[in-house]
Amino acid sequence: MFKFLPLLLLTSFAYAQMIDGVAILVKKEPITLYDIEQEMRSTNKELKIAVDTLIRKKLEAQEIKERHIKVDSEEVYKDLRMMAEQNHMTLSQLYTAMLKSRGLSEMELKAKVKEKILNQKLYGAIAFSKMSQPSEEDELAYYKLHTDRYSYSENFSVIIYTSASKEKLQEKIDNPMFYSPEVRSESTELQSAQLNPQLAQLLAKTPLNRFSPIIPAPNKVFMSFFIQKKSPPIITPFEKVRADINAALMQERRQSVLNDYFMRLRMNADIEIIRLDRS
Repeated sequence: MFKFLPLLLLTSFAYAQMIDGVAILVKKEPITLYDIEQEMRSTNKELKIAVDTLIRKKLEAQEIKERHIKVDSEEVYKDLRMMAEQNHMTLSQLYTAMLKSRGLSEMELKAKVKEKILNQKLYGAIAFSKMSQPSEEDELAYYKLHTDRYSYSENFSVIIYTSASKEKLQEKIDNPMFYSPEVRSESTELQSAQLNPQLAQLLAKTPLNRFSPIIPAPNKVFMSFFIQKKSPPIITPFEKVRADINAALMQERRQSVLNDYFMRLRMNADIEIIRLDRS
């Protein structure tokens, strides 16, 4: 029996090397083949996009470290609490919903929120001195180009489907003839003025005779709206949405500044592609 032990150890070592094999060095810091495979699997993206994403993440992490950007636990808690309030949940309900819907434990969710805040601080530091405010002409041009974005229906006739099981609810969406006692339905009329803006926008974007995406709801259930009828759309006056237009334009400019910054950073960084396959 013991004569096979060296072979088993050798095989295990070779397997570990394959899993942890370095694929790319970004300023001497490794991205492994396993990292790439995980990124492709979790995002369902092709190799090139996964590699570009991981290199960008590595450059961002290095910038955060070099700029000494920090996030404390109170900032993470504040962000989580805001997320819970926006979804009409307690923190405990939010943790449960994220575990059910995305498979994230409380610790993993906190880590992702921390990463998000770190990146927000980094992006703000990079873009702060390089962005100008949009002019009124810029805002009007954006408004005319995106009138559908600022149109809304005042009334919706919907069937609300709810279930504690996201999987059963998705099965109902995929196959409307599917029946399960775990999926409940209720026909109702909804008024845009009585809905929170995010839900009103969700209903407005969902085509007639289609289900909306599944969203978490209070009391640890999930819900989807089947749109039966909408009132004719009304275009919101420019002045009422001007602040939103300004924010959208600033976001576009911010993204452009960041893309340019990291493109130059990548071009000047010491990046070594070692291998991108198992062979």
